[in-house]
Amino acid sequence: MKTTFHGVLVALVTPMKANGEIDFNVLSAHIEAMVAAGVHGLIPLGSTGEFYALAPDERREVIKATIKAASGRVPVVAGANASSTRDVVTFSREAEALGCDAVMLAPPYYSLPTPDELYAHYKAVNDAIGLPIMLYNYPGRTGVDMSPEFIERLCELPLIRYVKESTGEIGRISTLLRRCGDRLGVFCGGDTVAFESLALGAIGWVGGVANVVPRSHVELYRLMTEKRDFAAARKLYFQMLPLLNLMEGGGKYTQWVKAACGLVGRPAGAPRAPLRAPTLAELKELKAALSQIPETRQFRK
Repeated sequence: MKTTFHGVLVALVTPMKANGEIDFNVLSAHIEAMVAAGVHGLIPLGSTGEFYALAPDERREVIKATIKAASGRVPVVAGANASSTRDVVTFSREAEALGCDAVMLAPPYYSLPTPDELYAHYKAVNDAIGLPIMLYNYPGRTGVDMSPEFIERLCELPLIRYVKESTGEIGRISTLLRRCGDRLGVFCGGDTVAFESLALGAIGWVGGVANVVPRSHVELYRLMTEKRDFAAARKLYFQMLPLLNLMEGGGKYTQWVKAACGLVGRPAGAPRAPLRAPTLAELKELKAALSQIPETRQFRK
């Protein structure tokens, strides 16, 4: 399999103004900071990007702004998720028409499709577009768990090229690599198993915390896959783990990522309701976790 995407793909936040409108100027500046930090790709409209809280026209404008800001320097993989096959096909076609390099698709949420229904769903999208598809397995959000065996079956579809495996179970990564590694680019989607996933052979890391400490994410990837300096990588990862554990284990991933962006000098605003900004006590926890990462030193003066 010829791999096009690799490395750190940041699941972008969607910055909001105080009135709840999308702040496209901040989004453009944020993307510039991500590219300058060395990330290898951008994913707008993922879970961290609050796609579920955006109207169709807002989703369209976010993609357009992301592509414009990226300026061809890194690939753009748009989340095109919805609760029906018809809407997913529509959003995927739109992403292709706007110039995205791929789409990222989780199973439709709430309806709980059976494996055969889900296969038909992905086939419908596969047959409707010409872009590579990144699967997004996150049963904690969608209620649907795509097993490695089912993902192997989906590899029969020609546009299924990548998977973001977000269960946080390292055994999933090894099984996917063993069963599908020659046909599927496997990305770690669970922040707390990133070191182990890259050591096993995952081609990259898709994460929302990369919005906060992108240079650390990129450096960890470089140490693991280019320099093969596992001692240095382990040291950096242990410095990052308090923040990653806090984000993954607190049940408030998007809220805390956006708050942490503000703490490191890249304010992204509050999430849209029903989500709420963290409390003062939670901000104190975030500051403590951030303080252990060298990249944030300039913000602690």
